[in-house]
Amino acid sequence: MGGMQRVATELYEALTKRTDLELSAHLLQKSWTRHWIEGPFYLAQGRRLIRRLAERREVDAILFSSIVTPALMFLPKRLLQANGIVTAAIVHGRDVTTPILPYQRAVRRAFGMLDAVHPVSHASAGVCRERGVPEEKIHVIPNGINMRRFRPLAGRDAMRRELRTAFPDLTPPFDADGLLLCSVGRHVPRKGFAWFIDEVMPLLPEDVHYWIAGNGPEAENIRAAVARRGLEHRVRLLGRVSEEALETLYRGADLFVMPNVPVRDDLEGFGVVMLEAGLGGGLPTIASNLEGIRDVIAEGVNGRLVESGNAWAFSEAIMAYYHNRAALEDAARRAAAYTADTFCWSAIADRHVHVLRTLTSGVPALSEVEEELAA
Repeated sequence: MGGMQRVATELYEALTKRTDLELSAHLLQKSWTRHWIEGPFYLAQGRRLIRRLAERREVDAILFSSIVTPALMFLPKRLLQANGIVTAAIVHGRDVTTPILPYQRAVRRAFGMLDAVHPVSHASAGVCRERGVPEEKIHVIPNGINMRRFRPLAGRDAMRRELRTAFPDLTPPFDADGLLLCSVGRHVPRKGFAWFIDEVMPLLPEDVHYWIAGNGPEAENIRAAVARRGLEHRVRLLGRVSEEALETLYRGADLFVMPNVPVRDDLEGFGVVMLEAGLGGGLPTIASNLEGIRDVIAEGVNGRLVESGNAWAFSEAIMAYYHNRAALEDAARRAAAYTADTFCWSAIADRHVHVLRTLTSGVPALSEVEEELAA
C-alpha cells in the first residue's frame, strides 16, 4: 500500500474502535490494478449510497479519506445541505496538485461543496488556500501510525543480525562501527534518492552504506547514479519488499534519510515512512526542510531538518551521529518515544471526530489560526 492507502486503512480501524459514534463505511479494498478498473463503479455506488442515506437522514457526517473521491463523485450538494449533513475530506497533497485541468476544476468544485477540509500538514493546507479554500474550513490534522504494527525494539546487535538474515544476498560487508542509512518510498524525482547518491554519498566514509526500498519510474536514474559514482558496494536498491522485510530494514538501520527536492505539482504532503522508521526501528530522520516533512520532524527530537539540496548539510548531520554513537542511541530512544506519543491513531481520530461533531452541532470548529490564538 501507498501512504494514502495506509492512512485510510488505519484511520478506519481506529474509528471502528470508538463507542461514541456509529460508523458506516464505503470502501474500495483492491489491488492497484483492480483499483483503476473498479474505481468508476465504486464512485457511482458511493454516490447512490450517500443519496440514500441523506434522503433517510441516517447519517450526520461524511469523511472522505482523500479529496479524490468527492472531486469525482459529483455529490448531491443541495440534498446534503437540506438534511444538515456535514461533509469533510482529508487532503494529502498530490491528490490536490495533480496538474490535469479537468481534475483541478473538479477539486475546486469539491472544495466549494465540503464543509471542512482536513489537510495532513501545513504544506497541504497551503495548496488548499491556493485553490480558494477559506481559512475557517481548514483544520490541519496530521497522519498517524498503528502502535501495534511493529514489534518492540531489541538491542542494536540483535536487530542488525535480523537484517543480515533477511537479506543474505544483499548484505554488504560493512563493519560493526559503520552506519547504515535507509530510505523507503516510491522512486519518483521529488524523493531525491538519485541526488543523495550523486551528491551526498561521496562525501561520507566508506563504512557508511545506503539501502533504498521501493520502486518506481525513477529507478533507472537511481541505478545510473550508483554506477556513475562507483557506489555498488555501498548502495543497495532493494526494490519492493514485504511488510516483514520492511520492518527488519527499519530495525537494522541506523538513520532514516528523506532527501526530498522540490518538484512542481508534486508535493510531499506528509511522509508516513518517517513515522514508520521512528516507531518500527527507533530511527532518527535526516530530512529536507521542505513541505509536509516539517510537520513530522521536531528538530533535535525525532530527527534533523536541513536545507534541501545542500549536500554538505546532509553529510554534516549524518557525520555528527557517525562520530557520536551515544548521541545516536539517545536520538533513537527519543524518536521512538516522540512518534508513539505524538502520532497515535486514537488521538488523531479524536481530532477528526471533534471537527465533525462541532460542525454537526452547529458550533463552528476552530480553524488552525483560531486554535493558535486560543492557545
